[in-house]
Amino acid sequence: MTVKLIKTEEDYNEAMARLELIFDAKKGSAEGDELELLSILIDNYEKIHYPIGLPDPIEAIKFRMEQMNYTQKDLANILGIKSRASEILNRKRKLSLEMIRQLHSKLKIPTEILIQAY
Repeated sequence: MTVKLIKTEEDYNEAMARLELIFDAKKGSAEGDELELLSILIDNYEKIHYPIGLPDPIEAIKFRMEQMNYTQKDLANILGIKSRASEILNRKRKLSLEMIRQLHSKLKIPTEILIQAY
C-alpha cells in the first residue's frame, strides 16, 4: 500500500483511479485500509479545491416544502400571514429573525442557510 498526499490535479486523478480499482475491497484488509485512507485524502482535496457553497435561502425553503409536501398555505401557517409567505417566496420581502427561527424550527432548515443574503 503506497498512499501519498494529494497535492495536484494529477495526484487527485491517480487517487480516483486507484479508488475505483479497490472500491469493493473488504473492510479490515490491506486494500480496505487503503480504500479508507484514499477516501479521506480525496474528500479533503475536494473540500479545498471544489467547495460546495450553501444553497440560496428561498430555494432551500421551496425544496424543503416540496420534500414535506407543504403548500404555500402551510408556509403561511408557519410564518403567520398568508401574504407574507407569498412575498417571501417571490423575493419581495426579506426573512426576519423571527421567520428564520420559525423556519428552522418547523422545516429544520439550518440557520446558516436562512441568514444568507439573497
